[in-house]
Amino acid sequence: MPVETPPLYQIASRLQDTGRAPLTGLDAHALLAPKPIRHGWRPGEIPSDARAAAALMLLYLQDDAPHVLLTVRDGGLSRHAGQVSFPGGLVDPDETVRDAALRETFEETGIASAGIELVGELTPIYINVSGYVLHPVVGVADRAPAMSRAAAEVARLLPVAFDEIADPANLRLGVRWRGDRWFDVPYFALRNERVWGATAMVLGEVLALLGLGPRDPW
Repeated sequence: MPVETPPLYQIASRLQDTGRAPLTGLDAHALLAPKPIRHGWRPGEIPSDARAAAALMLLYLQDDAPHVLLTVRDGGLSRHAGQVSFPGGLVDPDETVRDAALRETFEETGIASAGIELVGELTPIYINVSGYVLHPVVGVADRAPAMSRAAAEVARLLPVAFDEIADPANLRLGVRWRGDRWFDVPYFALRNERVWGATAMVLGEVLALLGLGPRDPW
């Protein structure tokens, strides 16, 4: 059954504590990782040569309810085409992961950084198919920001009510064919999209930090 979602300020306050308390991401990452686990991937293990990438999980109020902004990547991209993700990309040599998260968000969604308060960072995730280590950054806005997608990168913007993410009925188990085999894949069913992989792992960590799950999809 659906769970009661805390107000936006309570979500922001709890996520702000992540810099002072042990992160719970590794358990959520393992729970929501496709199986069988790809060779060379273990939650929390990051190769020294992994390239840093950053993504912004933006929480904001819309219709008096907390929402999260996701994007559907353009189908013509060379990496992760058509997948649902947070706005994000590679970290430039002269910037921090927080700077990169804000820059990529502006480039992909047109959302200016001025109205975003960064409240914390979540557990990094190594993505072995691309060789990147993803640094999730959490930002909060007190109202729905003006946004416009970058057509070359984003097929559509996907605002999702936090209630939908927290609803246990929306965490499901599917299958995907990758390479030469089938994988069992946990995913969030949100707005007619399947949210899986690193994006699902980030959402799972947030739910864990808030005491809202995620439930075991297996």
